Amino acid sequence: MYLPSLLPLLTLATSALAFNRPLSTSGRWITDATRTPVTVVGTNWPGHLEPMIPEGLQYQSYKTIIARIKSLGMNTVRLTFAIQMVDEIFERNGTDVSLRETLVNALGQANGTKVLESVLKSNKDFSAEMPRLEVWRKVAAEMGRQQVALHLDNHVSKAQWCCGAHDGNSWFGDVYFDVEKWKRGLAYLAAKAPEWPSLVSIGMRNELRQSTVSPVPLPYDFEDWYKHMTAAASAIHAASPDVLIYFSGLNYSETLAPLPLGTPLSTTNDSLIFRASDFPWANKAVMEIHVYTMSDRINTTNCHEMKKALYANGFNALDTMNPEVVYPMPVVMSEFGFSMNDDVWKGVYAQCLKEFLPERRAGWMNWAVAGSYYVRSGGVDVDDTWGLMSHDWSAWRSDSTVGEYLKPFVRETLAGKGACT
Repeated sequence: MYLPSLLPLLTLATSALAFNRPLSTSGRWITDATRTPVTVVGTNWPGHLEPMIPEGLQYQSYKTIIARIKSLGMNTVRLTFAIQMVDEIFERNGTDVSLRETLVNALGQANGTKVLESVLKSNKDFSAEMPRLEVWRKVAAEMGRQQVALHLDNHVSKAQWCCGAHDGNSWFGDVYFDVEKWKRGLAYLAAKAPEWPSLVSIGMRNELRQSTVSPVPLPYDFEDWYKHMTAAASAIHAASPDVLIYFSGLNYSETLAPLPLGTPLSTTNDSLIFRASDFPWANKAVMEIHVYTMSDRINTTNCHEMKKALYANGFNALDTMNPEVVYPMPVVMSEFGFSMNDDVWKGVYAQCLKEFLPERRAGWMNWAVAGSYYVRSGGVDVDDTWGLMSHDWSAWRSDSTVGEYLKPFVRETLAGKGACT
Protein backbone atom coordinates (compact mmCIF):
# COMPACT_ATOMS: atom_id res chain seq x y z
CA MET A 1 0.00 0.00 0.00
CA TYR A 2 1.28 3.49 -0.88
CA LEU A 3 1.98 5.42 2.34
CA PRO A 4 3.20 9.02 2.12
CA SER A 5 4.92 10.63 5.06
CA LEU A 6 2.39 10.49 7.88
CA LEU A 7 3.72 13.17 10.23
CA PRO A 8 2.62 16.25 8.24
CA LEU A 9 -0.71 14.60 7.48
CA LEU A 10 -1.39 13.73 11.10
CA THR A 11 -0.43 17.21 12.26
CA LEU A 12 -2.77 18.76 9.72
CA ALA A 13 -5.57 16.34 10.51
CA THR A 14 -5.36 16.94 14.24
CA SER A 15 -5.77 20.69 13.87
CA ALA A 16 -8.47 20.36 11.21
CA LEU A 17 -10.57 17.84 13.12
CA ALA A 18 -10.72 19.74 16.39
CA PHE A 19 -13.89 21.66 15.52
CA ASN A 20 -14.96 24.04 18.25
CA ARG A 21 -18.70 23.50 18.08
CA PRO A 22 -21.24 24.68 17.22
CA LEU A 23 -20.45 25.52 13.62
CA SER A 24 -22.01 28.58 12.00
CA THR A 25 -21.69 30.51 8.76
CA SER A 26 -20.29 33.95 8.10
CA GLY A 27 -20.56 35.10 4.51
CA ARG A 28 -18.82 32.49 2.35
CA TRP A 29 -17.27 30.66 5.31
CA ILE A 30 -18.23 27.92 7.70
CA THR A 31 -16.81 28.97 11.06
CA ASP A 32 -16.35 27.30 14.41
CA ALA A 33 -17.35 28.64 17.83
CA THR A 34 -14.25 30.88 17.85
CA ARG A 35 -15.25 32.31 14.43
CA THR A 36 -12.29 30.54 12.83
CA PRO A 37 -13.02 29.33 9.27
CA VAL A 38 -13.15 25.55 8.85
CA THR A 39 -13.29 23.42 5.71
CA VAL A 40 -15.21 20.16 5.75
CA VAL A 41 -13.52 17.31 3.89
CA GLY A 42 -14.87 13.81 4.01
CA THR A 43 -16.57 10.86 2.40
CA ASN A 44 -20.07 9.42 2.12
CA TRP A 45 -21.03 6.41 4.22
CA PRO A 46 -24.36 5.04 2.95
CA GLY A 47 -27.01 4.09 5.50
CA HIS A 48 -30.17 4.80 3.51
CA LEU A 49 -30.77 1.43 1.85
CA GLU A 50 -33.28 -1.17 3.04
CA PRO A 51 -31.53 -2.29 6.27
CA MET A 52 -31.33 1.39 7.31
CA ILE A 53 -28.03 0.98 9.16
CA PRO A 54 -24.55 2.07 7.99
CA GLU A 55 -23.11 -0.29 5.39
CA GLY A 56 -20.20 -2.66 5.97
CA LEU A 57 -20.80 -3.64 9.58
CA GLN A 58 -20.94 -7.34 8.72
CA TYR A 59 -17.30 -7.10 7.62
CA GLN A 60 -15.71 -4.56 9.96
CA SER A 61 -16.52 -2.82 13.22
CA TYR A 62 -17.85 0.71 13.04
CA LYS A 63 -14.81 1.79 15.05
CA THR A 64 -12.45 0.39 12.43
CA ILE A 65 -14.36 1.98 9.55
CA ILE A 66 -14.27 5.40 11.20
CA ALA A 67 -10.56 5.02 11.95
CA ARG A 68 -9.87 4.18 8.30
CA ILE A 69 -11.75 7.27 7.16
CA LYS A 70 -9.83 9.42 9.61
CA SER A 71 -6.53 7.95 8.40
CA LEU A 72 -7.16 9.75 5.11
CA GLY A 73 -6.96 13.08 6.95
CA MET A 74 -10.69 13.65 6.56
CA ASN A 75 -12.68 15.45 9.23
CA THR A 76 -16.29 14.69 8.25
CA VAL A 77 -18.53 11.77 7.28
CA ARG A 78 -21.74 12.27 5.31
CA LEU A 79 -23.89 9.46 6.71
CA THR A 80 -27.00 8.97 4.60
CA PHE A 81 -30.41 7.96 5.96
CA ALA A 82 -33.99 7.26 4.90
CA ILE A 83 -37.01 9.05 6.38
CA GLN A 84 -38.61 5.60 6.58
CA MET A 85 -36.31 4.88 9.53
CA VAL A 86 -38.06 7.59 11.55
CA ASP A 87 -41.53 6.84 10.15
CA GLU A 88 -41.34 3.31 11.54
CA ILE A 89 -40.63 4.64 15.03
CA PHE A 90 -43.76 6.81 14.87
CA GLU A 91 -45.81 3.93 13.44
CA ARG A 92 -44.83 1.89 16.51
CA ASN A 93 -45.72 4.66 18.96
CA GLY A 94 -42.09 5.41 19.73
CA THR A 95 -40.73 1.86 19.73
CA ASP A 96 -37.86 1.34 17.31
CA VAL A 97 -37.21 -1.66 15.07
CA SER A 98 -34.55 -4.05 16.39
CA LEU A 99 -31.30 -4.76 14.59
CA ARG A 100 -32.48 -8.33 13.99
CA GLU A 101 -35.80 -7.22 12.55
CA THR A 102 -34.39 -4.59 10.22
CA LEU A 103 -31.92 -7.06 8.69
CA VAL A 104 -34.51 -9.82 8.30
CA ASN A 105 -37.00 -7.36 6.78
CA ALA A 106 -34.40 -6.18 4.27
CA LEU A 107 -32.69 -9.46 3.41
CA GLY A 108 -35.16 -12.20 4.25
CA GLN A 109 -34.97 -14.67 7.12
CA ALA A 110 -31.98 -16.71 5.95
CA ASN A 111 -29.77 -13.92 4.61
CA GLY A 112 -30.84 -11.50 7.34
CA THR A 113 -29.94 -13.96 10.09
CA LYS A 114 -26.59 -14.72 8.46
CA VAL A 115 -25.70 -11.03 8.13
CA LEU A 116 -26.86 -10.37 11.70
CA GLU A 117 -24.45 -13.01 12.99
CA SER A 118 -21.61 -11.38 11.07
CA VAL A 119 -22.54 -7.89 12.30
CA LEU A 120 -22.57 -9.10 15.91
CA LYS A 121 -19.23 -10.86 15.44
CA SER A 122 -17.62 -7.71 14.05
CA ASN A 123 -19.25 -5.37 16.59
CA LYS A 124 -19.02 -6.95 20.05
CA ASP A 125 -20.99 -4.13 21.70
CA PHE A 126 -24.05 -4.77 19.51
CA SER A 127 -26.93 -7.08 20.36
CA ALA A 128 -29.59 -8.62 18.14
CA GLU A 129 -32.44 -6.85 19.93
CA MET A 130 -30.83 -3.41 20.24
CA PRO A 131 -32.92 -0.64 18.65
CA ARG A 132 -31.85 0.25 15.15
CA LEU A 133 -31.25 3.88 16.07
CA GLU A 134 -28.90 2.71 18.82
CA VAL A 135 -26.55 1.60 16.04
CA TRP A 136 -26.57 5.16 14.76
CA ARG A 137 -26.02 6.56 18.25
CA LYS A 138 -22.98 4.34 18.74
CA VAL A 139 -21.57 5.37 15.37
CA ALA A 140 -22.12 9.04 16.20
CA ALA A 141 -20.47 8.62 19.60
CA GLU A 142 -17.44 6.92 18.07
CA MET A 143 -17.10 9.69 15.51
CA GLY A 144 -16.99 12.14 18.38
CA ARG A 145 -14.37 10.06 20.17
CA GLN A 146 -12.21 9.98 17.05
CA GLN A 147 -12.84 13.68 16.34
CA VAL A 148 -14.72 13.14 13.11
CA ALA A 149 -17.75 15.36 12.47
CA LEU A 150 -21.06 13.74 11.57
CA HIS A 151 -23.12 15.18 8.73
CA LEU A 152 -26.49 13.44 8.39
CA ASP A 153 -27.92 13.47 4.89
CA ASN A 154 -31.51 12.66 4.04
CA HIS A 155 -31.01 10.63 0.91
CA VAL A 156 -34.52 9.23 0.37
CA SER A 157 -37.91 8.80 2.00
CA LYS A 158 -38.45 5.12 1.16
CA ALA A 159 -35.28 3.17 1.93
CA GLN A 160 -33.70 2.03 -1.34
CA TRP A 161 -30.85 2.73 -3.73
CA CYS A 162 -30.79 6.29 -5.06
CA CYS A 163 -31.33 8.02 -7.42
CA GLY A 164 -33.60 8.04 -10.45
CA ALA A 165 -36.55 9.98 -11.77
CA HIS A 166 -38.66 6.82 -11.54
CA ASP A 167 -38.00 5.82 -7.91
CA GLY A 168 -40.83 7.73 -6.21
CA ASN A 169 -38.37 9.65 -4.01
CA SER A 170 -37.62 12.40 -6.50
CA TRP A 171 -39.57 15.55 -5.68
CA PHE A 172 -41.90 16.97 -3.06
CA GLY A 173 -45.17 15.05 -3.10
CA ASP A 174 -43.76 12.16 -5.12
CA VAL A 175 -45.08 8.63 -4.49
CA TYR A 176 -42.96 8.10 -1.37
CA PHE A 177 -41.98 11.72 -0.71
CA ASP A 178 -44.55 12.75 1.92
CA VAL A 179 -43.54 16.33 2.75
CA GLU A 180 -44.95 16.37 6.29
CA LYS A 181 -43.27 13.09 7.21
CA TRP A 182 -40.06 14.38 5.66
CA LYS A 183 -40.05 17.48 7.84
CA ARG A 184 -40.95 15.38 10.87
CA GLY A 185 -38.07 13.01 10.21
CA LEU A 186 -35.55 15.81 9.76
CA ALA A 187 -36.63 17.47 13.01
CA TYR A 188 -36.58 14.15 14.87
CA LEU A 189 -32.96 13.44 13.96
CA ALA A 190 -31.87 17.06 14.40
CA ALA A 191 -33.13 16.84 17.97
CA LYS A 192 -30.56 14.07 18.56
CA ALA A 193 -27.72 16.61 18.40
CA PRO A 194 -27.40 16.98 22.21
CA GLU A 195 -27.13 13.17 22.50
CA TRP A 196 -24.89 12.86 19.43
CA PRO A 197 -22.27 15.58 19.98
CA SER A 198 -20.47 14.74 16.73
CA LEU A 199 -23.59 15.81 14.76
CA VAL A 200 -22.78 19.22 13.32
CA SER A 201 -24.92 19.43 10.18
CA ILE A 202 -27.88 17.98 8.28
CA GLY A 203 -28.50 17.79 4.55
CA MET A 204 -32.20 18.18 3.88
CA ARG A 205 -32.56 16.14 0.69
CA ASN A 206 -30.27 14.42 -1.74
CA GLU A 207 -30.48 15.08 -5.48
CA LEU A 208 -33.89 16.63 -5.96
CA ARG A 209 -35.11 15.86 -9.47
CA GLN A 210 -38.21 15.85 -11.63
CA SER A 211 -40.34 12.75 -11.11
CA THR A 212 -41.53 10.59 -13.99
CA VAL A 213 -43.87 8.39 -11.93
CA SER A 214 -45.99 10.78 -9.89
CA PRO A 215 -49.71 10.39 -10.67
CA VAL A 216 -50.17 14.14 -11.13
CA PRO A 217 -47.83 16.76 -12.59
CA LEU A 218 -45.76 18.37 -9.85
CA PRO A 219 -44.45 21.93 -9.99
CA TYR A 220 -40.75 21.32 -10.54
CA ASP A 221 -39.19 24.74 -10.03
CA PHE A 222 -37.32 26.91 -7.57
CA GLU A 223 -40.55 28.48 -6.33
CA ASP A 224 -41.78 25.18 -4.92
CA TRP A 225 -38.23 24.34 -3.85
CA TYR A 226 -38.15 27.54 -1.79
CA LYS A 227 -41.49 26.81 -0.12
CA HIS A 228 -40.56 23.34 1.08
CA MET A 229 -36.84 23.74 1.75
CA THR A 230 -37.21 26.85 3.90
CA ALA A 231 -40.01 25.18 5.86
CA ALA A 232 -37.85 22.11 6.46
CA ALA A 233 -34.91 24.28 7.49
CA SER A 234 -37.11 26.04 10.02
CA ALA A 235 -38.24 22.66 11.41
CA ILE A 236 -34.63 21.55 11.81
CA HIS A 237 -33.60 24.82 13.42
CA ALA A 238 -36.47 24.72 15.88
CA ALA A 239 -35.45 21.19 16.90
CA SER A 240 -31.72 21.92 17.08
CA PRO A 241 -30.56 25.52 16.64
CA ASP A 242 -26.87 24.56 16.60
CA VAL A 243 -26.68 22.36 13.49
CA LEU A 244 -25.77 23.61 10.03
CA ILE A 245 -28.43 23.09 7.37
CA TYR A 246 -27.40 22.06 3.85
CA PHE A 247 -29.54 23.15 0.89
CA SER A 248 -29.36 21.00 -2.23
CA GLY A 249 -30.64 22.25 -5.57
CA LEU A 250 -32.37 21.05 -8.71
CA ASN A 251 -31.21 18.68 -11.46
CA TYR A 252 -29.80 16.03 -9.11
CA SER A 253 -28.24 18.70 -6.88
CA GLU A 254 -26.30 20.19 -9.78
CA THR A 255 -27.56 23.74 -9.53
CA LEU A 256 -28.46 26.45 -7.05
CA ALA A 257 -27.71 29.15 -9.60
CA PRO A 258 -30.37 31.71 -8.55
CA LEU A 259 -29.31 31.91 -4.90
CA PRO A 260 -25.99 33.81 -4.92
CA LEU A 261 -27.16 36.33 -7.52
CA GLY A 262 -30.47 37.12 -5.83
CA THR A 263 -32.37 36.01 -8.94
CA PRO A 264 -36.16 35.82 -8.41
CA LEU A 265 -37.32 32.25 -7.88
CA SER A 266 -40.76 32.83 -9.34
CA THR A 267 -41.89 33.87 -12.80
CA THR A 268 -44.84 35.71 -11.27
CA ASN A 269 -43.32 37.18 -8.10
CA ASP A 270 -40.09 39.15 -8.49
CA SER A 271 -39.82 39.61 -4.74
CA LEU A 272 -39.38 35.88 -4.09
CA ILE A 273 -35.63 35.74 -3.52
CA PHE A 274 -33.67 33.36 -1.33
CA ARG A 275 -32.29 35.43 1.53
CA ALA A 276 -31.10 33.40 4.49
CA SER A 277 -31.27 36.61 6.52
CA ASP A 278 -35.08 36.39 6.33
CA PHE A 279 -35.00 33.36 8.64
CA PRO A 280 -33.79 32.49 12.15
CA TRP A 281 -31.30 30.03 10.64
CA ALA A 282 -29.52 32.81 8.73
CA ASN A 283 -26.10 31.81 10.07
CA LYS A 284 -26.64 28.08 9.52
CA ALA A 285 -27.35 27.80 5.77
CA VAL A 286 -24.88 26.00 3.49
CA MET A 287 -25.24 25.23 -0.22
CA GLU A 288 -24.38 21.75 -1.50
CA ILE A 289 -23.70 20.81 -5.12
CA HIS A 290 -22.98 17.51 -6.94
CA VAL A 291 -21.33 16.72 -10.25
CA TYR A 292 -20.77 13.40 -12.02
CA THR A 293 -19.53 12.40 -15.45
CA MET A 294 -23.02 11.19 -16.34
CA SER A 295 -24.31 14.78 -16.21
CA ASP A 296 -26.10 15.84 -19.37
CA ARG A 297 -25.74 19.54 -18.50
CA ILE A 298 -22.07 19.85 -17.54
CA ASN A 299 -19.17 19.01 -19.85
CA THR A 300 -16.92 16.94 -17.60
CA THR A 301 -14.46 16.15 -20.41
CA ASN A 302 -13.20 19.74 -20.61
CA CYS A 303 -11.85 21.20 -17.38
CA HIS A 304 -12.29 24.84 -18.39
CA GLU A 305 -15.93 24.29 -19.31
CA MET A 306 -16.52 22.20 -16.20
CA LYS A 307 -15.14 24.91 -13.92
CA LYS A 308 -17.28 27.55 -15.65
CA ALA A 309 -20.41 25.46 -15.14
CA LEU A 310 -19.67 24.72 -11.48
CA TYR A 311 -19.03 28.40 -10.82
CA ALA A 312 -22.28 29.45 -12.51
CA ASN A 313 -24.28 26.71 -10.79
CA GLY A 314 -23.50 28.04 -7.33
CA PHE A 315 -19.81 28.01 -6.49
CA ASN A 316 -19.79 31.72 -7.32
CA ALA A 317 -21.32 32.12 -3.85
CA LEU A 318 -17.76 31.73 -2.55
CA ASP A 319 -16.45 34.61 -4.66
CA THR A 320 -16.65 37.75 -2.55
CA MET A 321 -14.80 39.71 -5.23
CA ASN A 322 -17.63 39.28 -7.74
CA PRO A 323 -20.00 42.28 -7.49
CA GLU A 324 -22.83 40.22 -9.01
CA VAL A 325 -22.80 37.90 -5.99
CA VAL A 326 -25.15 39.62 -3.56
CA TYR A 327 -25.66 36.67 -1.20
CA PRO A 328 -22.36 34.90 -0.49
CA MET A 329 -22.70 31.54 1.23
CA PRO A 330 -20.56 28.50 1.99
CA VAL A 331 -20.67 25.83 -0.72
CA VAL A 332 -19.73 22.17 -0.26
CA MET A 333 -19.49 19.57 -3.01
CA SER A 334 -21.19 16.84 -1.03
CA GLU A 335 -20.93 14.23 -3.78
CA PHE A 336 -18.60 13.40 -6.63
CA GLY A 337 -17.03 10.09 -7.48
CA PHE A 338 -15.72 7.62 -10.00
CA SER A 339 -14.61 4.02 -10.37
CA MET A 340 -11.60 2.87 -8.40
CA ASN A 341 -10.55 0.74 -11.37
CA ASP A 342 -7.34 1.36 -13.28
CA ASP A 343 -6.24 5.00 -13.56
CA VAL A 344 -9.63 6.72 -13.66
CA TRP A 345 -8.35 9.24 -11.10
CA LYS A 346 -5.92 10.56 -13.73
CA GLY A 347 -8.76 11.63 -16.02
CA VAL A 348 -10.07 15.13 -16.70
CA TYR A 349 -13.06 14.92 -14.34
CA ALA A 350 -11.14 13.79 -11.25
CA GLN A 351 -8.15 16.04 -11.83
CA CYS A 352 -10.31 19.07 -12.58
CA LEU A 353 -12.11 18.73 -9.25
CA LYS A 354 -8.77 18.34 -7.50
CA GLU A 355 -7.82 21.72 -8.97
CA PHE A 356 -11.14 23.51 -8.66
CA LEU A 357 -12.17 22.80 -5.08
CA PRO A 358 -8.89 23.84 -3.40
CA GLU A 359 -8.78 26.89 -5.70
CA ARG A 360 -12.20 27.89 -4.40
CA ARG A 361 -11.38 26.83 -0.84
CA ALA A 362 -14.50 24.69 -0.94
CA GLY A 363 -15.27 21.65 1.17
CA TRP A 364 -16.15 18.28 -0.31
CA MET A 365 -17.24 14.71 0.42
CA ASN A 366 -16.54 12.00 -2.13
CA TRP A 367 -18.90 9.17 -3.05
CA ALA A 368 -18.29 6.81 -1.31
CA VAL A 369 -16.47 4.67 1.26
CA ALA A 370 -18.73 1.64 0.75
CA GLY A 371 -16.97 -1.37 -0.76
CA SER A 372 -20.18 -3.39 -0.78
CA TYR A 373 -23.85 -3.23 0.23
CA TYR A 374 -25.99 -5.56 2.36
CA VAL A 375 -28.58 -5.35 -0.40
CA ARG A 376 -28.85 -3.09 -3.42
CA SER A 377 -31.51 -3.06 -6.12
CA GLY A 378 -32.50 -6.60 -5.16
CA GLY A 379 -28.98 -8.04 -5.10
CA VAL A 380 -27.40 -9.30 -1.87
CA ASP A 381 -23.82 -8.47 -0.83
CA VAL A 382 -23.38 -6.26 -3.88
CA ASP A 383 -19.85 -5.12 -4.75
CA ASP A 384 -19.24 -1.47 -5.63
CA THR A 385 -16.23 -0.59 -7.76
CA TRP A 386 -16.70 3.08 -6.84
CA GLY A 387 -16.11 2.33 -3.16
CA LEU A 388 -12.90 3.42 -1.48
CA MET A 389 -12.88 0.15 0.44
CA SER A 390 -12.49 -3.40 -0.84
CA HIS A 391 -15.53 -5.67 -0.88
CA ASP A 392 -14.91 -6.82 2.71
CA TRP A 393 -13.93 -3.32 3.85
CA SER A 394 -10.50 -4.57 4.96
CA ALA A 395 -8.29 -2.52 2.63
CA TRP A 396 -8.36 0.28 0.08
CA ARG A 397 -9.75 -0.89 -3.25
CA SER A 398 -7.15 1.14 -5.14
CA ASP A 399 -3.91 2.05 -3.38
CA SER A 400 -2.94 4.41 -6.19
CA THR A 401 -6.24 6.31 -6.10
CA VAL A 402 -6.04 6.74 -2.34
CA GLY A 403 -2.30 7.41 -2.10
CA GLU A 404 -1.70 9.51 -5.19
CA TYR A 405 -5.05 11.27 -5.56
CA LEU A 406 -7.26 11.30 -2.48
CA LYS A 407 -4.76 11.96 0.30
CA PRO A 408 -3.04 14.81 -1.57
CA PHE A 409 -6.49 16.19 -2.41
CA VAL A 410 -7.37 16.22 1.30
CA ARG A 411 -4.10 17.94 2.21
CA GLU A 412 -4.39 20.57 -0.51
CA THR A 413 -7.99 21.38 0.42
CA LEU A 414 -7.26 21.72 4.13
CA ALA A 415 -4.13 23.77 3.46
CA GLY A 416 -6.44 26.60 2.37
CA LYS A 417 -4.20 28.19 -0.23
CA GLY A 418 -6.87 29.01 -2.77
CA ALA A 419 -7.24 32.54 -4.10
CA CYS A 420 -10.93 32.90 -3.26
CA THR A 421 -11.40 35.09 -0.16
